[in-house]
Amino acid sequence: MPAHYNVLFLCTGNSARSILAEALLNHRANGSLTAYSAGSHPSGVVRPEALDRLESAGIPITGLRSKSWDEFALPNAPRMNFVFTVCDNAANETCPFWPGQPMTAHWGIPDPAAVKGTPEEIARAFREAFTILDRRINLFLALPLATLEQLAIQHEIENIGRS
Repeated sequence: MPAHYNVLFLCTGNSARSILAEALLNHRANGSLTAYSAGSHPSGVVRPEALDRLESAGIPITGLRSKSWDEFALPNAPRMNFVFTVCDNAANETCPFWPGQPMTAHWGIPDPAAVKGTPEEIARAFREAFTILDRRINLFLALPLATLEQLAIQHEIENIGRS
């Protein structure tokens, strides 16, 4: 495995969960990994509740945007080492070919953007999504990627998605 890793978080709309994961991993990784996010059918807009959740946790939101996964299938795109789906729709879709055959896992969580209700209920859904992603990202960052064999890493990232 390389000294630096690129991670892509996929969802359908790329407006909430995958954006949260991108920002969280970039913040927690201290430069050892670079996270990106994308959607199969991007909404074109990042949910303000996701940005509010990140800002309230002290995580930078500069540069976050809703984008298509097609950007990461181009020849000049960063080569991904890991691709994680964070919604069930994206997990069931046919993904583009990712050069280099990155390791993949499904880390599905409920969609906070789909929650209807009071502002407090919506905020709670975004907080819960953030908490689940934060826990999974911390588990991922605790893996000794440089010393594990690929099969062991694949097993661990799949287990994280079930946590």
